[in-house]
Amino acid sequence: MAASPRPVVVDFWAPWCVPCRRTKPVLEALGREYVGRVDFQAVNADEHPDLARELGIFAIPTLLVFRNGRETARLIGAKGAAEYRDLFEALAAGEDAPRPRLSPLDRLLRLGSGAALLLVGAMTGTWWLAFLGALLAFLGVYDRCPLWRAVTRYWKKRTGR
Repeated sequence: MAASPRPVVVDFWAPWCVPCRRTKPVLEALGREYVGRVDFQAVNADEHPDLARELGIFAIPTLLVFRNGRETARLIGAKGAAEYRDLFEALAAGEDAPRPRLSPLDRLLRLGSGAALLLVGAMTGTWWLAFLGALLAFLGVYDRCPLWRAVTRYWKKRTGR
């Protein structure tokens, strides 16, 4: 992985894993489509338990993304074909791995429960409950916030991450 001039995507999977069997054909097709721009490797976690343990793989499927021999992203659990395509496209373009998308249901749950906590906190004068509600609501929209994007982009440049 350290010798590769291209980004490397490593898929840790197992033959008995149902989500792995669902995502494997998608990842293999993307690996063939992006050959020469993104290196793709599939690792059977059952056959290489020491490697999985060394890399901190505790759940499968898990995708690790390496650039210049350094892990830059980790996706745990099965994702949709569109998310995997976005990942390969970003890596091929020399960009960082995109952040995982929030599902509409997850976004709605975060916004709704955050708004409820904020309202209860405001009505009872409990500042920490209102703050917790505001934070939870923000977690439902942070990925769409231009200010958040600007701050995280600045922070990444400053820290070199």
